[in-house]
Amino acid sequence: MIERFYLKDYLSFKETELNLQTGMIVFTGPSGSGKSILMESILSSLGGATCSAALCESSVTWDIDEDSTGIENDEVNVFKQIRKEKSRYFINNQSLSRKAIGSIASPYLRHLSLKDFSDFENENLLNIIDERVGGSSKKNFKIKESYKTAYLEYIEVQKELIKIEEEEKKIVELKEFAAFEIKKITDINPSVGEDEELSLIKKELSRKEKVLESLESAMEIFNHEHLVSSALDSLDVESSFFDDAMNELRAHFDSATERFTALEDVNIEEVLNRIEEISGLKRRYGSVEEALAYMEKKKEELAKYENIEIAKGDLEKRFSVLEGRVSELAQTLTHLRLKELPKFLKALNSYLHDLYLRDANVTLKEGEFTLLGSDTISIELNQTPLTKISTGEFNRLRLAILALKSEFMNKNGGVLMLDEIDANLSGEESMSVAKVLRKLSKFFQIFVISHQPQLTSMGDQHFLVYKDGTISKTKELNFDARVSEIARIISGENISNEAKKFAQELLEANR
Repeated sequence: MIERFYLKDYLSFKETELNLQTGMIVFTGPSGSGKSILMESILSSLGGATCSAALCESSVTWDIDEDSTGIENDEVNVFKQIRKEKSRYFINNQSLSRKAIGSIASPYLRHLSLKDFSDFENENLLNIIDERVGGSSKKNFKIKESYKTAYLEYIEVQKELIKIEEEEKKIVELKEFAAFEIKKITDINPSVGEDEELSLIKKELSRKEKVLESLESAMEIFNHEHLVSSALDSLDVESSFFDDAMNELRAHFDSATERFTALEDVNIEEVLNRIEEISGLKRRYGSVEEALAYMEKKKEELAKYENIEIAKGDLEKRFSVLEGRVSELAQTLTHLRLKELPKFLKALNSYLHDLYLRDANVTLKEGEFTLLGSDTISIELNQTPLTKISTGEFNRLRLAILALKSEFMNKNGGVLMLDEIDANLSGEESMSVAKVLRKLSKFFQIFVISHQPQLTSMGDQHFLVYKDGTISKTKELNFDARVSEIARIISGENISNEAKKFAQELLEANR
């Protein structure tokens, strides 16, 4: 509920504060006193409208979803709109956009001044019928939950089947492409590290002739090796260090000669072509390792394509079982709803009779599976589509739907805001609306502007909106003041004793 509302500097209002109770809160006052302005500013504080007030602030008892909004709950959460150069919106002093603050308030706030069709949406109407069905048997709730579980699995399998069927349309192309990609790599058949080996061979071949010529010239040193040994002996110098050095040099020369001689059989054109092939793979895949990994991936894909018929067959069997299960449970739900439908219609029309409206027609048709079954429910007022009935009829029909829904609600249904819902109604019609609102006020906090004594007398709390000069003000009325205000509504500014008597009788009857 909204516990407190504060408004500062908005049109004819300078400052006003409302301390609010549960139940039905009625605003009355002369035409032009500022009632609609006040209602608009309350909505604006909650992101449901826009106004240019310096400040409008609502303190509410609603719990905010901290995980999704990032806003921490206080003992009382404060929604407000402040305007300096532009309007800004806050919850517990945390700045948000008007859209965000409206989204947070929307589960708790309903404004019934316009033609809002959400109460007549299929989901809402089916849930009301299901609540009525569930009220007679808890087993029915289990059927609905079993249907939801089966339906969600059915949808997932259906998506997988559609994906496979889409792949299947391209299967020939996909298989050919995978095989082609694999062949491109297997034809080259690279090995890890081969590119480095080929680069080394290319380098060796490029300097082969020069190195061999150099080695042949250097081999002359061994022809003079004995002369050095003799000289060392004549000097009485141990020659072993020289012998070791010459042996090591001989080994290097022999190894190099053998390595470069082995290149005699290497075809330089083949080496260059191989280097180009592997370079092509590296340009495309990044490295030999990545090319081989890509080839393995394509082999796996090819195996998958070849096994797709098996996978599709398994899914089709699973889908068939689930389709049967979903259909069976949906039919059970339809049967239960059709059985409840006459009682639902009777209860709805009972409210409509109380509201001085014509009978409604309710139809239930089977269609495609949804999360709620295969049923589509629609309502017409005496065979007239909802889009063509008057706003007054539409809003009273909405009240009847809300009354049906409230029969299975807990205490906290949120806030309903109604702007002159009894306008242009007769006294009897106004009383009928008042009685339905009294019932709803057990579950909702209701804000209503009224110009009729019947509805006004039903209020749990009554505020007078009046002008003091050019300034709009509000005042909560006690019993005696309410008598006077209702008498004014009945007889105008010149209040008669008969009007006061009738007003007192109305209030006492509705206490």
